Amino acid sequence: MCVYRIPKDISIYKQSYCHNCNNKIKWYDLIPVVSYILFKGKCKYCGEIISIRNTLIELITGTLFLLFYLRFGVGFEFFKYITFVSILIIIGMIDLDTTDVYDNIVLIQLFLGIIFIMFNCFFLKTSFNNSLTYLYGALLGGLVFSIIVILTRSMGWGDVEVCTVCGLFLGLKLTIVMIFLSFSIGGILGLVLILLKLKSRKDYIPFVPFIALASIVTLFFGNDILYFYLLK
Repeated sequence: MCVYRIPKDISIYKQSYCHNCNNKIKWYDLIPVVSYILFKGKCKYCGEIISIRNTLIELITGTLFLLFYLRFGVGFEFFKYITFVSILIIIGMIDLDTTDVYDNIVLIQLFLGIIFIMFNCFFLKTSFNNSLTYLYGALLGGLVFSIIVILTRSMGWGDVEVCTVCGLFLGLKLTIVMIFLSFSIGGILGLVLILLKLKSRKDYIPFVPFIALASIVTLFFGNDILYFYLLK
């Protein structure tokens, strides 16, 4: 819903409706994935085909929530990371569709990142020095991508904003892993798209989806990757 409405400047608080027949959709017809299966991928009222992409996003998001629960249990880290990833998916999908990063969404994530740092510091009694790692992560992410934008112009300032905010949630060490993975994933997928002739070398490829994917991988395997390279 956010991915569709925000670029079109439609309120996210407006009741869901069919964009073909304009019938309002009841809350009990909006059960993620289940409703799509029950109505066979069509509008209940007019039979208009509903994009399966919406359901895939719901399914992926729900799966990630389950994986975070299995990894971290119900606690501070669980709520922090599902919040982080949910907004990151929205930003990434909008960038994929429009090649734009909307400042209002990034600011919400920035605000939440600061809140989580303060909660971690003052309520969970984490030392101030340990909390600073998240600020260092934000500075590192913003600095690296700013240098790339200034020197190469191959990215936009929206990528800088997103990477900076990711650092607030990941911390310094995991931000290093995220940056490495984002360029690795971006390079590999970009090459595949060029080889398949879906993109040319001159085409702009949105980078935020790669940052989002790299951040998710980092949350699950970042420490293992660091451990592997440090031992090596």
